[in-house]
Amino acid sequence: MSLRHSYTLFAPIYDLAIARISRPLREISLQALHHLPLEREVLLPGIGSGLDIPHLPYGHRYTGLDLTPAMLTKAQQRIGGREDITLQQGDAMALPYADHSFDVVVLHLILAVVPEPSRLLRETERVLRPGGKVLVLDKFLRPGQRAPLRRLINLASRHLATRTDVVFEEVISHTPCLCVEQDQPALAGGWFRHIQLNKHEHCP
Repeated sequence: MSLRHSYTLFAPIYDLAIARISRPLREISLQALHHLPLEREVLLPGIGSGLDIPHLPYGHRYTGLDLTPAMLTKAQQRIGGREDITLQQGDAMALPYADHSFDVVVLHLILAVVPEPSRLLRETERVLRPGGKVLVLDKFLRPGQRAPLRRLINLASRHLATRTDVVFEEVISHTPCLCVEQDQPALAGGWFRHIQLNKHEHCP
């Protein structure tokens, strides 16, 4: 089953499953946007049903992208009358934007969903301007962590909704222009992490 198909099926119940538990985590991660100069261009690949939208401060311009029309329909309902948020259908692993288009990229619960997280992070690196930030919230194994149950669950879950075997340190090894600024546990004993990345100023 493709991700687009599975998330079309999940769309009606997605918020019930994840909204409450993820709300405070999203709010903490997006606090970083309050400390930026105004009028930043912010990209949210995998915006899903728009659970980040209530936490997006005014003063920036936001672009939300998702693979699934059913999710984008729910996100559009959350936008209400806001004119600073634009939605677009597209593939997070092949972002339809020019190099250096964004000041911030928000990757909330998407790196561990896509089939190729390294490809998504390389695309993030490409569209991010030098000096830009990446805000990551997701679940990752630590390097060398055995986690046999999570790896067993992954055999099925990766085809339906999400991966449970992604090692962030392996993913970022493919993006030399991105460096870790912060890495803090968020939930479930550090399985979920808040990570902030910065793109080196000297990178093309």
